[in-house]
Amino acid sequence: MHTKDLHAVTGAFGYSGKYIAQRLLDKGLPVITLTNSIHRENPFGGKIKAYPFNFNAPEKLVQTLSNVAVLYNTYWIRFNYKLFAHADAVKNTITLFDAAKTAGVKRLIHISITNPSEDSHLEYFSGKAKLEKYLQESGISYAILRPTVLFGKEDILINNIAWILRKLPAFAVFGDGQYKLQPIYVDDLAKIAVEQGEKTKNVVINAIGPETFTYKKLVEAIGERIGIKRPILTMSPTLGYIMGMIIGKLVGDIMITREEIEGLMEDLLYVNATPTGTTRLTDWIKEHSNTLGRKYTSELARRIDRKSAYKSN
Repeated sequence: MHTKDLHAVTGAFGYSGKYIAQRLLDKGLPVITLTNSIHRENPFGGKIKAYPFNFNAPEKLVQTLSNVAVLYNTYWIRFNYKLFAHADAVKNTITLFDAAKTAGVKRLIHISITNPSEDSHLEYFSGKAKLEKYLQESGISYAILRPTVLFGKEDILINNIAWILRKLPAFAVFGDGQYKLQPIYVDDLAKIAVEQGEKTKNVVINAIGPETFTYKKLVEAIGERIGIKRPILTMSPTLGYIMGMIIGKLVGDIMITREEIEGLMEDLLYVNATPTGTTRLTDWIKEHSNTLGRKYTSELARRIDRKSAYKSN
């Protein structure tokens, strides 16, 4: 299967990586995936072979990448937990970048986040900034894509907002709810990634959707389109976090973290830039209004269960 045109996608059995891999397959390109979930249900059948990351055995990682022309990196974690940490994700990603360089990978497409900063007190954003800098100094041809919130059938945030609207008599936002988000459809992000895989110029792209919402307006838009309007309450970030923690315990998940609340309220999921995605979230919600939020989507369940396929909402 290995050819000089081989494309490698991290996490092709997961969320964004699956959409990137599908677009590559649609172009007739040979694809492999690197994953921590080597035994997860393979949605591509025999079309994509899975290899372990082997972060602790870099020589094996180099061997896996030895015939790869383009590497698409979606590997990351959402929050610190007893089984994983941002610091480990940074270390592992640097190992991946080093292996790609040693293996002679020609182009690396890296999924980052809007407004990364090494000075940020939030590990998510500081870690992403460290990785961007490392990649930019690596000598590998790169495209860095900076999405905000992703939405799609395997989505967590948009789905779980809809789930709360369906289950509870009111919805609480942190503070005044006027901080902004620019959600991008996951397949729009995949389209940009695959397009950049065909190029050679080093670029940093803000991967944002065509609609900008305040958090409060986002909740209102979701409720309106699934046909469930609830009162929207304003709440202190601390009380909102406690409520999220209680709900999280009831569903066996970490619904939201203090750091995520701070990132939202600091407008870190908003940039003043031209949209690069074309799919409107409001149109997508309307199309999926019958199924969105019917079931809770658990981040921890995905991380702990390494065999089951990601469920569609």
